[in-house]
Amino acid sequence: MKKAFRPDVDAPEYRGTYSPYDILKEGTIAFVVVAILVFALATIFGSPDEPEVTIKAWANGAPIDFAQTALSELNGSSISASYGAPYNHNAPGQQLGPLTLAKWVGVRIPINSAQDFVVRPLEALPTAPQLDQALQQWRSASSSQQSAWLTAATNAQPHFTFQRGTLDLHTTSAGPVPVMISNLEAMARSGALDQSLVNGGNFYTTDYTKPLLFISDSTYLANLGAKQHLLGTQWGMMNETGSYPGQSWLWLYTFFYQVPPMSSSSNADVEVFALMGLLSLVFVFVPFIPGLRSLPRLTRVYRLIWREHYRDVEKA
Repeated sequence: MKKAFRPDVDAPEYRGTYSPYDILKEGTIAFVVVAILVFALATIFGSPDEPEVTIKAWANGAPIDFAQTALSELNGSSISASYGAPYNHNAPGQQLGPLTLAKWVGVRIPINSAQDFVVRPLEALPTAPQLDQALQQWRSASSSQQSAWLTAATNAQPHFTFQRGTLDLHTTSAGPVPVMISNLEAMARSGALDQSLVNGGNFYTTDYTKPLLFISDSTYLANLGAKQHLLGTQWGMMNETGSYPGQSWLWLYTFFYQVPPMSSSSNADVEVFALMGLLSLVFVFVPFIPGLRSLPRLTRVYRLIWREHYRDVEKA
């Protein structure tokens, strides 16, 4: 008994003509052409990337914003201080329904914002009587006293001024906080804070986690990103700095960040990741999904792709 032909599974025997094709030759030509174009365009236009954003540039370009961000690190109200895993235990992190994925990962890069971004860098500065006294006063104070000082400094934020290289917090009830923030500001403007946060006491200075987190807590970096159309609301994932095109293949990821519920969800990263994973699985299993696997045959798109072949067959 002859087995029935199944159009979704069985392939008919090919009876057409064959043409020689040297894939090594074609690949070599493609590689050489692309390499020439890459080197030529790189020589003519250079890299489209903007100069790196450093803490030094931030502190000199927006000193008030730096002081306010440093204060948020000290009082624990910054984004990174309240982020959760992998930096601290101050939030559950992003979740996918009942699954607390961030907690599964755990705190792998422990960071204490007040200590790592403010206190320890100040302790590394050369001896200075006023700063040393302020640090000693801060360390010996109770948690409630520190909170009272930070509250006073926080309330004075709208009145912060920076004139002639000097930061003034305009408060007399914040204890050692004004001295600490002022010295940290001076340290940042000199460039010493960049090196202090990158080094972290290690021999190799390649871990930029701390300076990146510190800068990302500011409004300075967000404003720079907005000018370059790099924010998430501006499809920033697939944009390049300036007017250059970016990673266009990321358009689908970026698209999902613009639509509900991801556009307003605090778990958007995990939700988009899960959605893209699901779509990828659908793509992988297309040959096994009835109906979906029949689309190429039903739409006859193959005749468009192999139109030259079918034209030759029909002539013959």
